[in-house]
Amino acid sequence: MLSNPALSGRETARAWRLGWLAAALLAGGAVAFVPSSTGWAAWVALLAGALPAIAALLLGDSEDERVQSLLLVGWAAGGALAAAVTGGVSGAMSAWCLAPVAAASTLAAPRRLAEGAALALIGGAVAALAQLSGLAPPPPAGPTAFILGFLAVATTGLGLAAGLMLTHRRAGERDVRNLSELTALSTLLDGLPFLAFAVTLQGRVRTVRGVAPEGATLDRIMIDGLSQAAVPGERARVDFALGQALREREASLTFAAAEAPEKTLSLILRRVGPGMLVGVLSDVTAETRHLQQLDQARAEAENLAAGRARFLANMSHELRTPLNAIMGFSDIMRARMFGPLTDRYGEYAELIHESGRHLLDLINDVLDMSKIEAERFELSRGEFDAREAVNAAMRLMRVQADGAGVQLRGVLPPGELEVDADRRALKQIVLNLVSNALKFTPRGGQVTVTADGHDGMLEIVVADTGVGISPEDLERLGRPYEQAGGVDQRAKGTGLGLSLVRAFAQLHGGEMHVESRLGAGTSVSVRMPILLPDPVAAPAPAPAPPESPTATADAMEPLFEPPAEGSTAEEPFLGENVIRFAPPR
Repeated sequence: MLSNPALSGRETARAWRLGWLAAALLAGGAVAFVPSSTGWAAWVALLAGALPAIAALLLGDSEDERVQSLLLVGWAAGGALAAAVTGGVSGAMSAWCLAPVAAASTLAAPRRLAEGAALALIGGAVAALAQLSGLAPPPPAGPTAFILGFLAVATTGLGLAAGLMLTHRRAGERDVRNLSELTALSTLLDGLPFLAFAVTLQGRVRTVRGVAPEGATLDRIMIDGLSQAAVPGERARVDFALGQALREREASLTFAAAEAPEKTLSLILRRVGPGMLVGVLSDVTAETRHLQQLDQARAEAENLAAGRARFLANMSHELRTPLNAIMGFSDIMRARMFGPLTDRYGEYAELIHESGRHLLDLINDVLDMSKIEAERFELSRGEFDAREAVNAAMRLMRVQADGAGVQLRGVLPPGELEVDADRRALKQIVLNLVSNALKFTPRGGQVTVTADGHDGMLEIVVADTGVGISPEDLERLGRPYEQAGGVDQRAKGTGLGLSLVRAFAQLHGGEMHVESRLGAGTSVSVRMPILLPDPVAAPAPAPAPPESPTATADAMEPLFEPPAEGSTAEEPFLGENVIRFAPPR
């Protein structure tokens, strides 16, 4: 197990500093017992060398770069001062000018060596300048000079030796780590479940790592080129992919393996240099088969859905014919064409007719949606006044609104709304929207139908003051067979009303939008580009004075003739001079 290099380096550096300080103290003791001591210069030199050692022992383990730089400056200053007071660069302690180099070599940061060398050069220059200028005191002689010189050489040499040992140890440990990482990386690359390689411009494979997929021979690829991994008929595609990767930086393709045509290989290439590509060759047979199975399953599901839709669309005649017979016979019974009926039988006839009408409406919705999904629904377009279709739909819903205790109100413009559209589809849009609004509006509420046109767009807005729709239900509305509200509301329909409205709007090139908040009502708007431009009108007489904005429908010309006397139809929803209904907030 390798030791921690940082911890080992700190211990060696601390041991050298302690040795430096101990050597300085021993040298001081030896100088004190020398009879011919030169006085204060030797003590100043020893103190100048001991202070940096003490500071390094206290702060040397700090990883702060500024602290390390200050310590090196302290070593340089102490060494230069010791050399200057003991004879300069030719004196006994000139070796201490190299103290910053020795200190830097024991640090864990090799980049400090350059800093230590520069400081040593500066310190040596200061000591030489002091010597040449005559400012330095006389150098020590005799035993004192020997003690100081031996101290300087021994401490500096030991420091440099320790630094070299640490550097060598760090290099060895770094090499061991690099070799270990390289071995691990090589093992990882050689164990890849695919083939990774580098390829030249000529298609020659140079470096290969990993395992070649089944059906591709590695020796053949290395000798004859990358295209040899494919069957003969697809080798040109591999060569084309190489050129494409050189031009466009990357390319990919799949092909049959040369040695096992039933296998499908995937080749991914990427350019990493002017003349070098890297790539990956892997076996994707299982993935390809899985995708084929998914495509087949999706095609079967689409065919099944289309068949179901075609079946329902083709059942139109078979389903409607018996229902029409039931409703026709129940009408005959209700009209008592062949004689009187008892009250109970008359009630049964009414229930049969009502149930048949409800069932026919549901079947019509399902058949219309099936035709739309099967793309067999064809619009029967024609030019007509959109107000007629809106009025007709509202007359049909008037009885249901009165039974529910909801006020049904229409806001139509006084002028014609000539459109080019399918009359039945437009009427169905209004019927479905009003039916939904009545279903979600409690007794005493109001449903407002607004129709208006501008810039070639017909806009129909049905707004209610009902319970509103939750955000969760609002996201689902408009998809076939999706319903909102509680169980009571969902039991009243099939979930196709808004789906048909959206589909009819899209068939006309338009769109549907729903805005709703719980407790604040709902507004559904349908906009379709079906409005015809107004014909060029003849010159009109001088306009009458403008009327008050509060003018009512009584001041307008009726849009339709009133129903004949005795008719059961409700009065038409005449145009009102009011602002178009704004959705509730």
